[in-house]
Amino acid sequence: MALKGLKVIEMAGLAPVPMCGMILADFGAQVTRVDKIPLHPFDVLQGGKRNIALNLKKPKAVEIMRKMCKTSDVIIEPFRPGVMEKLGLGPEVLLKDNPKLIYARLTGFGADGRGIYANRAGHDINYIATSGVLSMFGRKGEKPYAPINFAADFAGGGVLCAFGICVALLERNRSGLGQIVDSAMVDGSAYVASWLFRSRHLPVWCGERGENTLDGGAHFYETYETKDGKFMAVGAIEPQFYAELLKGLELSDEEIEYKNFEENKKIFTEIFKKKTQAEWCKIFDGVDACVTPVIHWNEANEHPHNKERQVFKDIDGLHVPNPAPKLSRTPGVSQFGVGHDSATFEVVEEILKEIGIEKDEMKNLIEEKVLCIDDGKSKL
Repeated sequence: MALKGLKVIEMAGLAPVPMCGMILADFGAQVTRVDKIPLHPFDVLQGGKRNIALNLKKPKAVEIMRKMCKTSDVIIEPFRPGVMEKLGLGPEVLLKDNPKLIYARLTGFGADGRGIYANRAGHDINYIATSGVLSMFGRKGEKPYAPINFAADFAGGGVLCAFGICVALLERNRSGLGQIVDSAMVDGSAYVASWLFRSRHLPVWCGERGENTLDGGAHFYETYETKDGKFMAVGAIEPQFYAELLKGLELSDEEIEYKNFEENKKIFTEIFKKKTQAEWCKIFDGVDACVTPVIHWNEANEHPHNKERQVFKDIDGLHVPNPAPKLSRTPGVSQFGVGHDSATFEVVEEILKEIGIEKDEMKNLIEEKVLCIDDGKSKL
């Protein structure tokens, strides 16, 4: 696998950091997750990661962390500015211990303490609101609408942080030195929306929110309900695709005026409701009209295209996306449900042995509440 041999420490956090660690693990990195408790019930992205629970309020736990970082390539942390420094685990300390370390700080408003929101709490909706991206989402005449926690937590957060880490590792091959990756979700969500910001002078953005080609304003870039309560997605932007769309709907240029977006939506809505999703698929399959069924998330794994591309893997009754992009020689492999899913005695013993801590000392650390072990009785 592409990242085989890479050793990563992931300080436990919410969605973005686990996503970043998951990407690295799926492509072969050995990821060791550090938390206050052995297993967090809401972290569904921890498959394939080793887990150790350390009480970092104890000096001996901080000592263990420093030893782990000395033999690691990457550390990812999700805390507000100054938290890691207060623990004695800031980049000044860890990069001195290990000059080759990539120190990734994945935060909402930035890790350098700059900006009026630097020390404030927040979530995805706050980060995309601050970046300006949220103002673009929503229907005409309605309030801005947040697209779940996708844009900041995952796209601008976890994915971009993983990219930053890989870029820093590539540079390390030349310089031999590590560096700090300051991955802020406000910055990241703005960056992944670069095209949206750079294209404001183009005709696709001639109106307010919800009045434009790509934000629900156009009849030819919209979703429509079918006779059986399902939906079709229409994205016929270019003239040749639009012509095929009208042909499939049995409409002529004389029957529909291109620029009358609102009236055309009403016409399309009535037409799409006359047939089932399967019937529309039969009409548009093999036709370049940019019309596709809206597949329910729980059925996406069964769609012929996704099956052929092996987009999903079925594990324990769940449809888990396979790693992307696909590499021809060293593809990633989803680690969901793969080993090391809790901080058992054996897993922690393996982690500590790598930094010279033997079983007897480990038992003392448990008694001193420096380490917390999953005894299988936890209700979490």
